Amino acid sequence: MSTPSSPSSLFSLDALFDNPLFAGGIGLASLGAAAAFARKGAIAALGAARRRLLVNVEISKQDPAYPWILAWLSQPRETPGFIASRLTRIHNLSVTTTTSSRGPNVNGPTNAHFFLQPGYGRHIVKFGSAYIAVNREKHSTANMNTGEPHEVVQMTTLWSHRHAFEAIFGEAHRLAAKANEGKTVVYSARGMEWAPLGDPRKKRPLGSVILDEGVKDNIVGDVKDFLSRQKWYVDRGIPYRRGYLLFGPPGSGKSSFIQALAGELDFAVATINLSEMGMTDDKLAYLLTKMPKRSLLLLEDADAAFVNRRQRDSDGYSGASVTFSGLLNALDGVAAGEERISFLTTNHIDRLDPALIRPGRVDMMLRIGEATRFQAAQMWDRFYGDVDQEGSARERFLQRLDELGLFGKDKDGNPSNRHTSTAAIQGLFLFNKNDTQGAIDMAEGLIPRKFEAEDTVPDGAIKTPA
Repeated sequence: MSTPSSPSSLFSLDALFDNPLFAGGIGLASLGAAAAFARKGAIAALGAARRRLLVNVEISKQDPAYPWILAWLSQPRETPGFIASRLTRIHNLSVTTTTSSRGPNVNGPTNAHFFLQPGYGRHIVKFGSAYIAVNREKHSTANMNTGEPHEVVQMTTLWSHRHAFEAIFGEAHRLAAKANEGKTVVYSARGMEWAPLGDPRKKRPLGSVILDEGVKDNIVGDVKDFLSRQKWYVDRGIPYRRGYLLFGPPGSGKSSFIQALAGELDFAVATINLSEMGMTDDKLAYLLTKMPKRSLLLLEDADAAFVNRRQRDSDGYSGASVTFSGLLNALDGVAAGEERISFLTTNHIDRLDPALIRPGRVDMMLRIGEATRFQAAQMWDRFYGDVDQEGSARERFLQRLDELGLFGKDKDGNPSNRHTSTAAIQGLFLFNKNDTQGAIDMAEGLIPRKFEAEDTVPDGAIKTPA
């Protein structure tokens, strides 16, 4: 007789594995775990292969190369081969539109220029033998100073083709430089960064700014000598920076000359408004140490920034938050930047503190004053030289200005205490573009006047007072 099995044998391992449902569950679980481990291993292997085989370059919108790369990507390029031509097609585009007047009539039709560039998303381009994946994306965060969302362009290629990036950035830079040929870029402080102020301006010819005899040559010669002597400064342990102060009455051509000088040197102009709300000592010092390369620093109307040093409101408010000592330290302090050419302009030099215009902060001071006989003659030749080749009309014009005492002396040689500005003479010539006699007849309008609200401009006078 067989003995009955014990109850514990019902739960033996043999019984469990003999159960088809349990065995099937174990098998499925094992397969799932194996698949999970295989997937994780494959992802790790792909990540390692990606790190070993691919190289990424990320360009932020805050980087100066960002617009260069977008412009380079927008250039048409030939891609031979059926497959390559279809892989490198860019289907998502964004457009930037600029308009300009067509013809001399500003109220007439306008020309529109459309600049197409890769939009947000993924693209593939080919450069030489390298295929490059491009991903342009916009982040949810934004620049706290401008409110613009952060953007990045990421470029990916094989490690073996990594040297293509150097050639791409070089070509993009040459493309940007070519687009700005014959133009002067003006930068302004936007928050804690420098940003172009509008579109680049056409370079102003240095000859279009007429200063008194010898003044222009002195400044240009000194700037060019400074640019050629960097090693001389370094060898002697002298900070490599140069400061200029141009002072004189309004309309004498101070700012125009600086713009023309930047064009002559192929420099940009970086301008800062010291009276801007939110401009602090730390911000000013940081901006001056991060100036764009090959640029002239321009601080216009420097006297206005120091009114708060002598005058305060009853509530203690002193205007701009840049202190006098903060500006001095930014120009010539321990934290002051190197390789800088700075220009200060003022209409009232007597309002400037002697500490500002000492050597080291201001190395050369030049007065650009009222129009002289030399300047008036040069300006006449520039405007009417093609129609007054013999110069007879020019002599009549200069004689008329002498009669009016606009060169500081009356006809009898006594001081007239009367002057005019080159801006006023230019306004007269612009009003009589092709009429030399009209310019002579209207010369009386160059006499400086102070207008009150109830005054009217006399007939035949220039609308804008000198």
